[in-house]
Amino acid sequence: MRNLRTLDDLTLPELQSLLTEADEFAGDAAPVFYHNAVVANLFFEPSTRTKCSFEMAEKQLGIETLSFEVSHSSVKKGESLYDTAKTLEAIGCKGLVIRHPETKYYEQLKGLNIPVINAGDGAGDHPTQSLLDLLTIKQEFNRFESLHVVICGDIRHSRVAHTNAKILEKLGAQVSYSGPSEWMDESIKDDQYLTMDQAVEQADVLMLLRIQTERHDNGSGYSKEAYHHRFGLTENRELRMKPHSIIMHPAPVNRGVELADSLVECRRSRIFKQMANGVHVRKAVLAHVLNLKGEKIYDHVI
Repeated sequence: MRNLRTLDDLTLPELQSLLTEADEFAGDAAPVFYHNAVVANLFFEPSTRTKCSFEMAEKQLGIETLSFEVSHSSVKKGESLYDTAKTLEAIGCKGLVIRHPETKYYEQLKGLNIPVINAGDGAGDHPTQSLLDLLTIKQEFNRFESLHVVICGDIRHSRVAHTNAKILEKLGAQVSYSGPSEWMDESIKDDQYLTMDQAVEQADVLMLLRIQTERHDNGSGYSKEAYHHRFGLTENRELRMKPHSIIMHPAPVNRGVELADSLVECRRSRIFKQMANGVHVRKAVLAHVLNLKGEKIYDHVI
């Protein structure tokens, strides 16, 4: 695996192998250390979970992280993304983790000789988020076939929705959608759309999405209260969910909007487990993309 731009870069066996390795990382009591790799994390958009979990994964693998601050870089002088990446390659970085507001930004980097891991591109893809979601679902159900996953919210502007829907269907899950009709993607068929009241009763996995206000031209058009009442997971709706069904959300969560504040850490919620799995998945991805080799050392703890 040379790059991870989208999940299309992976064969299904490679994807399953990554999930297996990530699950092994999740079971280890101590980190695994590798050596002699330097990676630069380039985040052109704000991030907490993705950025910090990549940094934690890198530390636990023994990877040195090169500090790169967009606000203090030559990007502010008009330097292109390609020239920035080539500079980091030239000074010795072995790989780049990049989040960028432009969809398919990685197409500008075809002359690069080091691997790129896509940490989110505009409204395009978010492959490591999808992998951690898949790991969370697999840990819960040990399968994808015949599961009904309902993705709820701002579908059109969500890279999480696009990436997850495609791979889940490939793995045999049934995918449906719920949310404001004006935020549905044009590819969604009529029989894939559910009201939120239908969604809570049918879903094995209810995957809620943040409203992508930064990608809307004129705001969301809904007050927090109105959105929660019409399209959110209220306490009353949660009571109608299947006994085994789970709640997921890529975060950050708008409490009282996408779901009731009391449900963020309820027994069904796997939101913080998703975050923990983000470190395990990103360790597996980094190890594969960078072709890292090393001994497992269990007498050190970060």
